[in-house]
Amino acid sequence: MNTTDLATQHCRPRKGKENAVDSAQVSNLLQQLPGWQLHADGSAIVKDFKFADFHHTLGFINAVGFMANHEDHHPDLEAGYGHCQVLWSTHDVGGLSLNDFICAARVEALLAR
Repeated sequence: MNTTDLATQHCRPRKGKENAVDSAQVSNLLQQLPGWQLHADGSAIVKDFKFADFHHTLGFINAVGFMANHEDHHPDLEAGYGHCQVLWSTHDVGGLSLNDFICAARVEALLAR
């Protein structure tokens, strides 16, 4: 599975530990997402995006928000002048699910346009 394959999938409801991805899957999926890393506590994936100014940062945030609402899977965002950190996790599984990697790939696809 590559970034394009992930980006063409859609999120679905995932609840319970049985829907969490294991560490081998996390490692494999992260290889498909350049620049994304496992958060220090292991419960999320994260990437910091850089932009020329706040206007472009805000445009990115709006695009991510639109996509997240469409997928009904929402990230934590931290933004400032010229950057936005995006953090994906699935609270209903207590860590990471395939939805997090699908949405990370969709973020990458937004920037590839």
